[in-house]
Amino acid sequence: MTFRLRPPAVSNRPTGQRGVTLIGLVFWAVLISMSALVAMRVLPTVNEFATIKRAVTKVAAEGGSTVTEIRAAFDRIKDIEYSIQSITGKDLDITKDNDRVVVSFAYDKEIELFGPVSLLIKYRGRSQ
Repeated sequence: MTFRLRPPAVSNRPTGQRGVTLIGLVFWAVLISMSALVAMRVLPTVNEFATIKRAVTKVAAEGGSTVTEIRAAFDRIKDIEYSIQSITGKDLDITKDNDRVVVSFAYDKEIELFGPVSLLIKYRGRSQ
């Protein structure tokens, strides 16, 4: 009886393992969680900024001709818009540019993320 050795059959399968390791999975889970946390905390302030910008543009166009009338008009809009919490009519800077009323505003928003970590966003805007 003679035995012949044949070469091993060649397979089309990859030689190394493929897939996600536990460390890779944890890394991506932490990264996605942190991004979602920041997005959930920042989006309401961006919405507030957009609302303030719309209100300031509206007030500059049709709010009145004096500083007091413009501030009062902004405060009326602020009473209607529940999302405006950061500024009042007193915080508006009202000027005239080529016989056109320009209303500008600036405020800082500090967003607490977790523990001692906070995010500071400086919002600035003006009427069109």
